Amino acid sequence: QVQLVESGGGLVQAGGSLRLSCAASGRTFSSYVMGWFRQEPGKERDFVARISGSGSITRTANSVKGRFTISRDNAKNTVYLQMNSLRPEDAAIYCCAAGDSWSPRFETDFWGQGTQVTVSS
Repeated sequence: QVQLVESGGGLVQAGGSLRLSCAASGRTFSSYVMGWFRQEPGKERDFVARISGSGSITRTANSVKGRFTISRDNAKNTVYLQMNSLRPEDAAIYCCAAGDSWSPRFETDFWGQGTQVTVSS
């Protein structure tokens, strides 16, 4: 079982930056593929980014490529999402997720509760 707790959300002006963190419980953090999704009210949840257990492989959605960067610190059991050049359309609840293997589609096994990101224009 893995418990995920996100932090770092908040209100930022368009063009600004935020860094989200997701702290995971458990001693096998480095074995999990970690990722971020986001969801706006009334819309489907969208994939944002994922990172392999070692951190050597990342995938980022086209909508945020070049602006968002995913990283992880296995010594701290934490995955990060650095978000730069934020746009009003980036506003959403951002959720951290964990999966036990790397596959063509990010198969998730555990979810955090999410953190709200609001971007003012």
